[in-house]
Amino acid sequence: MYRYTFVLLAGLCTTAPAMAGTWADALFEGLSKDFGSVPRGPTLSHPFRLKNKTKSDVTISGVRVSCNVCSSASVLKSTLKPGEETVVLAKMDTTRFTGVKTITIYVQFSQPQFEEVRLWIQANARDDVAITPDSIAFGHVKRGSAPSAVTTISFLGIPKAQILEAKCDSNYVKATFAKDDKSGDNEVKYKLTAKLRADAPVGKWYTDIWVKTNITAMEKVRVPLTVEIESALSLSPTAASLGEVKVGGQVERKVILRGTKPFRVTGVRGGDDQVSVKDGTTDSKAVHVLTVTLKGVKAGDVSRTLRIITDLKEDGEIDLLAKGKVVQ
Repeated sequence: MYRYTFVLLAGLCTTAPAMAGTWADALFEGLSKDFGSVPRGPTLSHPFRLKNKTKSDVTISGVRVSCNVCSSASVLKSTLKPGEETVVLAKMDTTRFTGVKTITIYVQFSQPQFEEVRLWIQANARDDVAITPDSIAFGHVKRGSAPSAVTTISFLGIPKAQILEAKCDSNYVKATFAKDDKSGDNEVKYKLTAKLRADAPVGKWYTDIWVKTNITAMEKVRVPLTVEIESALSLSPTAASLGEVKVGGQVERKVILRGTKPFRVTGVRGGDDQVSVKDGTTDSKAVHVLTVTLKGVKAGDVSRTLRIITDLKEDGEIDLLAKGKVVQ
């Protein structure tokens, strides 16, 4: 899952070509990204997502940038069938410039007909602000938990610098801030804390926290945030490989089902006389050992998707793929 804010570059309105709303423009979720004020040093990246909404194959024949020294762009998949998606990944090297820099990314299409889309990225690289660490990275977290992560924003040589507001693009993240006691005359420090809501959906996120300041030339500072939220239930292994069994015989495999809190297995859907799943206990606990059984009823390949149902209220079901083969 991705969450991004696309901001039109108002300062470029007089020079940017008029958006004619071509078929190629319509493939993209957004055509611009303003990173705001950022410290010099980190490499900024932004994925421009696009989906083939036509009824024909779409081919991206080339991607180039207006500045090869401080930026780059690449496409993850150049040919898309109807309904398929890809990403044009744009990057800016903030060690290569100071102040405001705007990059144009030219994306050329050769199918179903020639077209060129212009994407825009912009950043204000500054030496008087630092973010340590340079992003808030939660890593892997379980669905239903509400973790917090902290980073420090330092304003250098601006003794009257203040943070006025901190707000995340995602409603599932609450951002708060407090001035650090270690601030001095030439360096003002703030602790920025991001707290994840327990009901945040499963998926891999990329989002931004925007910090509003009282500095005219640095009205907003961007702090990137990443998190991968795992389901409340997980299987190990994720699929049951049952191997071969002769007609009339049977084979068993063990699968571990884990939850973020104690639960009971209340049912299984998708089983039959050949493939079944059994829980060895009726107790409520965070880890269950399931037995997957393949019986040799008739020869042939066997593949079943089994839905394990629990009494967890949130994400209380999970699929288990079971595969095997019955031989004579």
